[in-house]
Amino acid sequence: MIVAVPSAPTARQEIEDAIETALERLAYRVIPLGEGAVALVSAIRRATTGGKRFRPLLVAAAYDTLDGDGVELSALWQVAAAFELLHTAFVVHDDVIDHDLERRGIPNIGGEFTQRGLDKGADQNGAALLGDAAAILAGDMLLHEAGRLVALADVPAPMRADLLRLVEDAVIVSAAGELADVENAVSAGDVDPMTVLKATRDKTAVYSFSAPLQAGAVMAGASDASQHALERFGERLGLAYQLIDDLIGAFGSSAVSGKDEGCDLREAKKTHLISLARETADWPEVSVALAQAHTGPVAIRAAQAALAASGARKALERMVYETLEEATTIVEGATLPPACTAMLLGLVDTVAERVP
Repeated sequence: MIVAVPSAPTARQEIEDAIETALERLAYRVIPLGEGAVALVSAIRRATTGGKRFRPLLVAAAYDTLDGDGVELSALWQVAAAFELLHTAFVVHDDVIDHDLERRGIPNIGGEFTQRGLDKGADQNGAALLGDAAAILAGDMLLHEAGRLVALADVPAPMRADLLRLVEDAVIVSAAGELADVENAVSAGDVDPMTVLKATRDKTAVYSFSAPLQAGAVMAGASDASQHALERFGERLGLAYQLIDDLIGAFGSSAVSGKDEGCDLREAKKTHLISLARETADWPEVSVALAQAHTGPVAIRAAQAALAASGARKALERMVYETLEEATTIVEGATLPPACTAMLLGLVDTVAERVP
């Protein structure tokens, strides 16, 4: 995602520098702790490389377009960097939950340390244990570092308390959403569509959109009304973003998803797309096709065709555009500076462009 923020190249570089400073500190701290710890931080560094940085850029964009000038810019970049490290932590832990050893075609932290275990003579079970342990511990370190960056930011104490509350909300709501998502996935029976939708929203909306936007607003000294508008906007935009991810997981190419085409169908994930299909008259045919999706590309295409024929794909697309319209209405009804309004509406357009 490209975030429209004035002087975005400068903001991105400052954020990159703040992330690098945090990672250098971690690298220095683990030097006396052994070769394994050093290798873990090296893997963490690779896991943070190459992202779009849209979450920290949202912090900077909200601050800038709300006419913020009340804090040291070094503190702004530090808080922005915290949201990128928070995101990396969630991604690392999510890969453990999904038993994924690669991300975008290369080994992730779990994959690197699984191979490390094999290189040291471990059997497959032992190597897998090492991979999971390394990924969990890496995520723990990143979560701590994100909190530390905010806690030590050079801002007034009341502002720091508000920022820490936003980070806490992001962690708690996202954890609850991820847990609900897994519970839905392992449930033997049908899952209520609204339950699936709530988990979908909670997994992403707060930490990816609402909290970064609100953090920038807090640092800009924006009014409570403006902060509330950004919170509501972020919730709707984040839900739309995640619903589009459901479409990408079912219908997107591997280049777009970063995983095998139809990965959600192959893994039998109970997404909102599947909930919508379950409510159609075509569900028996869809169910049979989904049951075979794990067998290979031909079965994946058959499942995709069945979902499309049922109307579930179109129904989910309509929900995405309705949710984006709700986000637009929130912005247009709020009293925000023109630059902030334009930035938020630009985000809506950018998210809409992700629909496969």
